[in-house]
Amino acid sequence: MKHVAELYAPVLDQSFEGGRRTLRPSLITTDLASAEMIKYAANAFLATKISFANEMAQMCELFGADVRQVLPAIGADHRIGSAFLNPGVGWGGSCFGKDVAALISTSQEYGYTPSMLQATVGINKSQRASVVRKLQRELHVLKGRRIALLGLTFKPGTDDLRDAPALDIARRLLAAGAVVSAFDPVVKSLPDELSSIRMTRDAYEAADRVDAVVVTTEWPEFRSIDPSGLRRVMRGDLVVDGRNCLSEADFVGSGLRLIGFGW
Repeated sequence: MKHVAELYAPVLDQSFEGGRRTLRPSLITTDLASAEMIKYAANAFLATKISFANEMAQMCELFGADVRQVLPAIGADHRIGSAFLNPGVGWGGSCFGKDVAALISTSQEYGYTPSMLQATVGINKSQRASVVRKLQRELHVLKGRRIALLGLTFKPGTDDLRDAPALDIARRLLAAGAVVSAFDPVVKSLPDELSSIRMTRDAYEAADRVDAVVVTTEWPEFRSIDPSGLRRVMRGDLVVDGRNCLSEADFVGSGLRLIGFGW
């Protein structure tokens, strides 16, 4: 343990170039099983926090409340915090799903069923289906409809497609008979099973003659998209903000209908 502490000393005291002397991490020592559990528990908690935000968003839609006002307010409580209180199409990637699944599976091997974690996974899956339901509600029939997906990776700043919500949504749309186009700033090709999706060079090309646009990854460039320019190329007028990252005020007078999650 002493040698490990010495190895990480520059990190602990932030003495390396660019270190933040005012914010130094703590050294926590545990036994091996607890150290492993810490890693799994941290990811499980973050995944659960996102699923909690999504459950609140579903309730806000039912009750007439606005989750964009509710979640920042409860996040202002230091006991809760605002990080990861982000409703939308849900979490993806390799870590959350793998770690939560490992906790559920291993617990069941020991005769315990972690019902909260099962609900975390269930809510996350339902958010992906919720996108399709919103489209069905607004467009009525998806067969033959043209849908554009903006963003394919599970989060911005990566090219990782593992368990990306956008790909799950794309599969559901294709199964319903929709014609899907997509744009992602870093992804240029998709797995063979999704080869029917038309990859494009930018958001406006993806939206060309589509009935609806769905934002599935909150890449920064999508926040500054021009609603009027989008409307000019679209056949329909529906934009589904799957990350609650677009400014509703920007869409006023654009001729587009913006819907999100929880409002």
